Amino acid sequence: MTTEPPYLAIAAEIRRRVRAGELAPGDRVPSTRAITREWGVAMATATKALAALRQEGVVRVEPGVGTVVVEPARRAAATPAQTALTRERIVGAALELADAEGLNALTMRRVATALNTSTMALYRHVPGKAELVRLIADAACGEVPLGPVPADWRTGLERGARWLRGVYARHRWMAHAMASFTRPVATPNAMKYTEWVLRALRGTPLPPADKLHAHLVIFAFVQGLSMADDLEEQARQDTGISDGEWMEQNEPRFDAIQAGGSYPELMAVTSGGGFGLDLETLFEFGLRRTLDGIAAMIEEMSG
Repeated sequence: MTTEPPYLAIAAEIRRRVRAGELAPGDRVPSTRAITREWGVAMATATKALAALRQEGVVRVEPGVGTVVVEPARRAAATPAQTALTRERIVGAALELADAEGLNALTMRRVATALNTSTMALYRHVPGKAELVRLIADAACGEVPLGPVPADWRTGLERGARWLRGVYARHRWMAHAMASFTRPVATPNAMKYTEWVLRALRGTPLPPADKLHAHLVIFAFVQGLSMADDLEEQARQDTGISDGEWMEQNEPRFDAIQAGGSYPELMAVTSGGGFGLDLETLFEFGLRRTLDGIAAMIEEMSG
């Protein structure tokens, strides 16, 4: 008598929950971390369980959300995954894994497990993790085209910033993958974005160095907020509480510190509960002020 592999038993239980309505279409299924806690298995086993459900079309990866239940109509139309191991399949599996669990969870072994193949088989197509990260970063940047460059430089820079913010919103790990400025990740689609932004600035009197600096300042601004987005999402997942609940729990501590009277300016701008920090509001404020600064430079050189 043969014993069913643990990952198939886990997949069967999640499948049962879906069929019983305990997990509805669009609901998040247990993450690999949650599976390891609930069933007491290794991370590789949890990855295999979710991979089996993805191949059946029961679940799919929703960028920025996790692995969710697929609607029955889409499930019925799902086609079996191709069995041939290709670079495209490897990149696709790595992208799903990074979206669901972050860049730290991405390893060649985990990707091989998701594809039900050996780790050595991956190395015939991708030399290692660094190259795999470069490939998925390029894929993420190539999902949504930027479109034609607007004639107005400010419209162009704003559109480019929002496009980049969208890439990071769909793939939160990108803020970490693209974090280095002195050692940038060289990908064709990322370079297309840089080229697009520089074309938007082509008609301005800014010298070449200032054009590059303008591009990099906006890039750094979007990158910083996107990294904060990722860290806050990780905190929400790790603690299981919302930002508002966290603030409510920690508010007495902030009040006790401010009660000492050493922070009059901070008290003046935050008293009355009229200010609530929101990263989207901060993005809009920062983008406008950054573009205002570039506009001032252009006006000064034009005069």
